[in-house]
Amino acid sequence: MRTIVGLRKIVLVSALAGISAVAGAAGCTLFQSEQVAKGQKLYAHYCMHCHGEHGRQNEGYNWGNMPDPRPKDLSNRSEMSTFKDEEIFSTISRDMKDTTPEKGDKIGDDEFAVPTMPTFKYTLSEEEIWSVVAYVRTLHGMKSEFDIPGRIKKLEGEQLTAQKNFDQSKQTFDAAQKKAEDEAEKAGKDEADESVYAKEQEAFIAAKKALDTAQAALTSFKERPKYAAIQRPDLTMKPDQAAKLADRGKQLYANKYGCNACHQVNDTGGAVGPALDRAGFRLNGTWVFRWVKYPQSMKPETRMPNLGLNDDDAKAVTMYLDTLRAPKPDKPIEKAAN
Repeated sequence: MRTIVGLRKIVLVSALAGISAVAGAAGCTLFQSEQVAKGQKLYAHYCMHCHGEHGRQNEGYNWGNMPDPRPKDLSNRSEMSTFKDEEIFSTISRDMKDTTPEKGDKIGDDEFAVPTMPTFKYTLSEEEIWSVVAYVRTLHGMKSEFDIPGRIKKLEGEQLTAQKNFDQSKQTFDAAQKKAEDEAEKAGKDEADESVYAKEQEAFIAAKKALDTAQAALTSFKERPKYAAIQRPDLTMKPDQAAKLADRGKQLYANKYGCNACHQVNDTGGAVGPALDRAGFRLNGTWVFRWVKYPQSMKPETRMPNLGLNDDDAKAVTMYLDTLRAPKPDKPIEKAAN
């Protein structure tokens, strides 16, 4: 009788273990599916017009309008399998480089510097970009190996550690400061000698900085970047200065920020955003500056990403667009979604 009961227990435990293993595997698969599904939606909104629904060349409606280099074939497993997840991530999330020969930025041999491929570093959260990576992997029959839950756990652990260190250093600093103030009061001094607790103060400042860094890292992983409102720029300048700045803006337009990948000028360029032939007539300079600096502040779901322009670059691009004053076309230009 005891043997039968024992066997039943063994069978029950084995069954529960099997169910737990299946549930664990299903949980991982479910999480992976959720990330892929999230990445697919983001890809459809921000990437499909150039890369195509299945990642194939000449599949996206904008592919044929783009200047070289055009998007690579994301469905080509033999090529895409040579890239690590981290390399795909860094391609999507990077700072744009000025590729103008001899005049542009210094570009390393291993750096991805293709202006027609925008950065999403300033538009999407880190988690969203990893989701795009997960979906891109499916286009060539692979799975992303990056451990998103592990990354979250690591960031949360670092924040918790930083918080504990901050609380401890603050307590130590407060105690040292109070002791110095009490001693100064007993000695009849108006102020405490800060040098007495300088070491504790330095440790407190360092701990606060470490906490801010840890909190920012966790926030940027989970939430999209947010920036302060763009202030009205001063666009008043002498004609020769404006002309020089416009020349610089033209260079940035094509060779750094790849605006021609999505916008047309003189029937050349992409068809994702509106044609800019008459931008100098149609668009207000202050509006242009604010738009290229932070498009999401004006239209949250625009397909145009925040490309990370600093004030100088934004002003140069603004001045270049002001020079685009083509004659009014015979028939209305078709509206394009931006």
